[in-house]
Amino acid sequence: MAENKVQNIDRLQFERQLWSEGFDRVMGLDEVGRGCLAGPVVAGGVIFKPGTFVEEIRDSKTISLKERMSLTEKIKELASFWTVQWCMPAEIDELNILHASIKAMHRCTEAKKARPDYLLVDGNRFSAGLCPHKCLVKGDDRSMSIAAASIIAKVFRDKWMIELHKEYPYYGWDTNVGYPTAQHYSGLEEYGYTEYHRQSFKLRTDKEVMLEET
Repeated sequence: MAENKVQNIDRLQFERQLWSEGFDRVMGLDEVGRGCLAGPVVAGGVIFKPGTFVEEIRDSKTISLKERMSLTEKIKELASFWTVQWCMPAEIDELNILHASIKAMHRCTEAKKARPDYLLVDGNRFSAGLCPHKCLVKGDDRSMSIAAASIIAKVFRDKWMIELHKEYPYYGWDTNVGYPTAQHYSGLEEYGYTEYHRQSFKLRTDKEVMLEET
């Protein structure tokens, strides 16, 4: 029963309505990494040509890494426009995570050649601008455009954190990608925090990491 319910979700209902009203550059917006202790908060923005539909595109959290990688290539191929933008930990500490997330999404709308005429935004908070928008709670499973944005943002951010793990191998970023886990806290306790940690978050340490000189 639950499986049928998931399959019956119309993930194009909002886009279809907006396209019928004459909006042809509807941008889906989503962010990833809000709950992380380290790394940037990353936003994705995707615009599809009216009428585009890819059934496999859905909430990035519900699909495997292999499928996310494959869908990222498909999204970039089919999209009229796509972009990934971010706010680094220093901005997160200055603005707070909510406002940094919104800022990263605004950067998607302001990217060169974006020119959205309507925004579909995951969540329930967004700051109004010149472009009309609609917030959708759990939008990454209700709108194909938002889901596509969540997929490209997650793939981009995960890859970034896995690369950072090579520089700081103490926290398990190759598996937890910056989220709070026992291994992450253990690394913080033993080695301290890095420049990529969000100091406004509860890191359970006031010690800064000391790298060995090579």
